[in-house]
Amino acid sequence: MTTAPENNTALLHTAYRAVESGDLDAAEHLLTEDFIANVPGLSEPLVGRDVWRLGTQAMKDAFPDLKIDIQDVFGVGDKVTVLLHFEGTHLGAFQQIEATGRRVRFGSIEVYRVEGDRIAEEWVAPDMLGLIRQISPAPAGH
Repeated sequence: MTTAPENNTALLHTAYRAVESGDLDAAEHLLTEDFIANVPGLSEPLVGRDVWRLGTQAMKDAFPDLKIDIQDVFGVGDKVTVLLHFEGTHLGAFQQIEATGRRVRFGSIEVYRVEGDRIAEEWVAPDMLGLIRQISPAPAGH
């Protein structure tokens, strides 16, 4: 017999595989219509599938070969926590930094809330500082 946490962790695996393969339509259909994104640095959450789509598309545009390496995943009740690493090549502009062609690797800690068979809410804490350091130009004189 499958438990709700097992179904929820399987749902997240499916979503990550869809994002990694570039099938953002399939991934988007795994979200509730009123999906909530809790993003570091913003005082209010963002609402809607389109918000998720914009952020994810920006990552895929900047790192088209993005690979997602799930280190650990566990679910309790309606929540799933994922520890993962992203890896890819900086081939498109990201955060106003033009493509460098550099390989990058950065981690993230992500928590999701599941409603039924869809992802309803996320709290993500990617190591954006680590990523930006990897793609930023070297300081003058170096």
